[in-house]
Amino acid sequence: MTEVPRFLDPRTLSSLSSMEMRARIVVEGFVSGLHKSPYRGFGVEFVEYRQYTPGDDIRHVDWKAVARSDRYYVKEYEDETNLQCVILLDRSASMGYGGQPATATTALDKLEYGSYLAASLAYLILRQGDGVGLVTFDRAVHDYLPPSSKNTQWHAIHSALDGLRADEGTDMGKPLHELAESMPRRGMVILISDLIDDVEQMMNALMHFRFKGHEVLVFHIVDREELTFPFSETARFDDPETGERITVAPSAIREDYLAAVEEFMESIRTGCAKIQVDYERMETDRPLDFALFSYLSRRMVKR
Repeated sequence: MTEVPRFLDPRTLSSLSSMEMRARIVVEGFVSGLHKSPYRGFGVEFVEYRQYTPGDDIRHVDWKAVARSDRYYVKEYEDETNLQCVILLDRSASMGYGGQPATATTALDKLEYGSYLAASLAYLILRQGDGVGLVTFDRAVHDYLPPSSKNTQWHAIHSALDGLRADEGTDMGKPLHELAESMPRRGMVILISDLIDDVEQMMNALMHFRFKGHEVLVFHIVDREELTFPFSETARFDDPETGERITVAPSAIREDYLAAVEEFMESIRTGCAKIQVDYERMETDRPLDFALFSYLSRRMVKR
């Protein structure tokens, strides 16, 4: 048990050779670390009774029914493969921010963290026997893998995530509305993004998914420096999406900046709550098992 958190730490994961290995370590370490696994009861659902016939697994015999009727009945189950989940990963330029100098073993930018999270969730969902798809987007949709529970789906997802780059501007409204219209089957939508965009337009897009009957879970990816603004010396700050640059003394703007960040965060939280979208903030130094537990908890509540 003492070793599990080390493997779930995102900076340790960044030293591993492939996205597939990272996802497997996160999920399997998470599952083994649970006191009571939420997998139990996830994969199958009771349907009905039928009379026992020789060769049936006696573990499925309902002994209470035997006591009542003096007849042997077994419970029939069916695989619960109805969930269709689509993971939407924001690959816009702002997701490329990482507070410390970017080296593979000391820091992760937001897109790297989001990619690890997407891979881990996809691996977990496929392990449950459910279908999962992946969309990467900025101002337009790039990769689009429809939901599937086939064995080949995992390879397609981790191939799409390996080497992903953040290099375009953000306009979440347009691609999200298009996706909401193109997803015919109700299911779960998981958005992984830093949510740096117009809040009203973003909420309208998420509401479109809700209107279509989808369950929506948002993982808000944030670098801790964006929350604390720890800078002390005069510096130039660049907007990666607009190219705008500004040179300021951090002490002169820190108070206003932190107030603006808190206002932005609160607008996201209240906006999601208003349209019944589940929200989880994830700092890029936070172990990924928090996200997996959040996902599984919501799945259990919906059953």
